[in-house]
Parts: sequence; C-alpha cells; structure tokens
Amino acid sequence: MRIAIAGKGLRSSHVLTILKQQHPDAEFVGYFDPTPAYLDVLDPDMPGFGSVDQMLADTNPDLFFVGSPNQFHLDHITSGLRVGVRMFAEKPVVTTLEDTMALAKLLQEYGSDQVMIGLVLRYSRHMVDLRAHLPALGEITSMEASEHIGPYHGAFFMRDWRRKTSRSGGFMLEKCCHDLDLYNMITGSRPKRVASFGDRRSYLPKHRPESNSEMEVYHVKKSVWDSTDDPFHSDGDIIDCQTAILEYQSGASLAFHTNLNAPDEHRRFCVFGARGMAEGDFVRGNLQVTDARSNERIFEADYSKEGETTSSHYGADDMMVADILTYLNGESASLPVSIVDALEAGIAALSIDQARTERRIVDLSEVWDEFDGYGLRG
Repeated sequence: MRIAIAGKGLRSSHVLTILKQQHPDAEFVGYFDPTPAYLDVLDPDMPGFGSVDQMLADTNPDLFFVGSPNQFHLDHITSGLRVGVRMFAEKPVVTTLEDTMALAKLLQEYGSDQVMIGLVLRYSRHMVDLRAHLPALGEITSMEASEHIGPYHGAFFMRDWRRKTSRSGGFMLEKCCHDLDLYNMITGSRPKRVASFGDRRSYLPKHRPESNSEMEVYHVKKSVWDSTDDPFHSDGDIIDCQTAILEYQSGASLAFHTNLNAPDEHRRFCVFGARGMAEGDFVRGNLQVTDARSNERIFEADYSKEGETTSSHYGADDMMVADILTYLNGESASLPVSIVDALEAGIAALSIDQARTERRIVDLSEVWDEFDGYGLRG
C-alpha cells in the first residue's frame, strides 16, 4: 500500500505508525507540509513536495492521508476527490457551514465512499458493545454527557494552532465532534434545536501560576506549528468551558458539558431509554447497561483491566486502523462511521457555537434541508 500524507504532525505520525505495525508492507511515498514534524517516526527519507496536487500526481498513492490543520481539509480533500484516490481524513472534516455545503456538493458529484474519516470513538470497545445493546434500551428519551480534559491537554489547545477558530473551527468542533457524532448515532437522528453557554474562565492572565513548577503541567503536551508559549496570555479565541442543550429530531434530548481544566479527567455518558439505561466513562474504562423494569444488569464491562494499549483514544486507534485495513482489503463492506456522519456532527458543533455566540436557540431545520438537498443519505 502506497501512502501519501498531507500534514506531517503528531496525530498523523501516530495513526500511520499503527498502520505500519498492522500492515508492514505499507510504503510512505511522500508528504506535503511546509513545517513537517516527527519525520523520523515514519521514514526520514520520505520525499517532501511543494503542493498536494504535485504529490498526488508524482506518487500515485493507494491512500491519501489528510492530517493537515482543519482549515486546509477542504482544499486537500478536493484534490483527492478530483484524482480519484482513496482518502483518510482526520476529524473534523471542515471548519464552517459554508465549507460543509461546498464539500457536500463535491461528494454529490464524486461520491462519498472515497473518503474515510477519523471519528475514532465509533470504533471503541464502548461503542461496539453499546451498539449491540441499544435495542435493550428501547426508544431513546434523554442523555447527559461530558468531556472533561486535564490542564496538560487544555493548555495545549490554548497554545496550539487550535486556539484560533479560523484554523480549527472552534473547540466544540475540534474536540467534541467525536462526542456529538456518538449521540447522533445513539438517537439515530440529528439535532433539531440547540442552545449553548460558555466562555474562557480558567485560562486568563489573572489565573496564571506564579511559580515555574506550577506552570509545568501547562507545557506537557508540545505544539509544533503556529504556537504560543503562555496559555494564560493566549491570542486564541476558543472557550475553555461550555454547556450545550440539544433537542433531536427523534424527540430525545442531550445535556453536554466540557471543561479544559479538569485535573481528574473523565469522558462520561448516560443514555436513558424507555426500557433501560446505559452509562459509561471512556477514561475510566467502564460500561453498564441496566433494565429499567427488572433492575437487572444486562451488560457490564471493565475495559481498564484489558491491559496496556499502544494507542490513545482508549485503545480505539488500533481498532480503527484494523477496521480500515479490513475495509480497504475488501474483507468488510462498510465502516462504523462515514464522512456524511462526520459532516452532520460538524453541523451540530458549529450550530452549538452559533447558539453560544448569538445568545439564542438555533433551529437547524433550514440547514438540514440544504444539506439533505445533496442526497448524500440516498
């Protein structure tokens, strides 16, 4: 398998290292990145190119890995669609509603099967097992969920290029699109109306630690492009805490909270149905499904006891790569998540931030009408 890469950073290096481990015959034939990093992780002799179009023309890859910063995804995916190469694109797909519709139009023309997407939580053990037990919950009625990340990671967002909405699309899109995608999947529908409140309240100059030792935690995770040194004096415009309320087309609702300065991390969810409930925590590695009528524990798992994994995302990176290789080899007909799913999760995230900035409830009816006009769901 010949692989060309746009965006030679930490995430692409990590995922492609797992791919190489699982598929030793993989060959990295070129990269495009004006400021590449971690070249020695894959192949220090990999040739660099001055543009994506030139790289694709010269290397004729079997797979084009789009791991560039979010703002460049539309251009790079467009190049891949036009030459007909199979692509894997990291999430989120694009950064604005306008670009979402532009890509939807391209997918209508070229087809959506050409692009795989890195919404890795769909591949996790939690979601594999939850999908199997969703029928036991009955009709989904309401949900609550949270993603609370530690200061080492939250400060990374405040220092990295992701701190700028113009580059990342905002924190809700960049980080929480994973979670929003899961709740679209669980409800089998999409958000109908959303409201949201949030701001930057921790990463402010007045909260900057005075001692160097206290500052160390805020520099654990390194940034390699368009970075700033001090997360408390950042020039970024993203929030560090946010609460969202979503009403789905199915009638279900979700209360979602995120915070970027949580010393005891967790990523929890609780799903209530007419016949039962499911609750779990990705960080702590647990999942329980309980019948509402008998109080019987239908399913229980402790994934934390399954040993160390080489990947992040609670072991889901390994599972994602394995599924993608099986799919590319023609041994499976589909993947757990599609680029259409990713665009829909992105619309949800962007609408949540619209509700926050405009201080109003946002009705998504017109957005879904426009999106569905491209016929991507068949």
